[in-house]
Amino acid sequence: MSDLKKPEWHRLFVAVPIPEPIKIAIATAQAELKLNILNTVVAWTRTEHLHITLKFLGNVAAARVKALIGRLGTACKVFSPLELRAENVGAFPNMRFPRVIWIGVSDTHRELIAMHEAVEMATKEFTNEKPEESFIPHATLARVKRLNARDQKLLAELLSRMNKRLFGEWTASEIELVRSELSSQGARHTCVARIHLTGHPKVIP
Repeated sequence: MSDLKKPEWHRLFVAVPIPEPIKIAIATAQAELKLNILNTVVAWTRTEHLHITLKFLGNVAAARVKALIGRLGTACKVFSPLELRAENVGAFPNMRFPRVIWIGVSDTHRELIAMHEAVEMATKEFTNEKPEESFIPHATLARVKRLNARDQKLLAELLSRMNKRLFGEWTASEIELVRSELSSQGARHTCVARIHLTGHPKVIP
């Protein structure tokens, strides 16, 4: 029998954080939907977990996390802080057959998509997750479990009323490498490193 320890793995993703005032504004819209949509139908994102995912990496060997942080820092050198705007409520794949309810995110200088591509390239040797075919910046508000015809129609009507809602604007000066630990009580998110958009990563002690 080998005495070698099994490698430790961390379940990771790269994200743009959302400031608290905007999270609260999003949570208000979420509360409005909860008044009409049962929790048995939809799984709601916890307010503290709201973020913009740039790349879900899945399991990464703990021994490689330091190298990953360095690669992300290098990839972000060329990016200045992002001017972002959270607005509109929509659904994937569409409003008629929603599976994911989301808050849209746009950026003034259209750098977010370029950053996503840079993160994809920087992380490709650290993950087995396939690149996204198309990147639509958003924060996930909820995931739909199941819908009958009545719930489907009601949800579509509620979302259409929020389609032009503005949740706020902010300057994002960093992205985060986040560890997600799953349990029976739900996921726990821990920031592993903050990568400043001036190219200087700051590892969380």
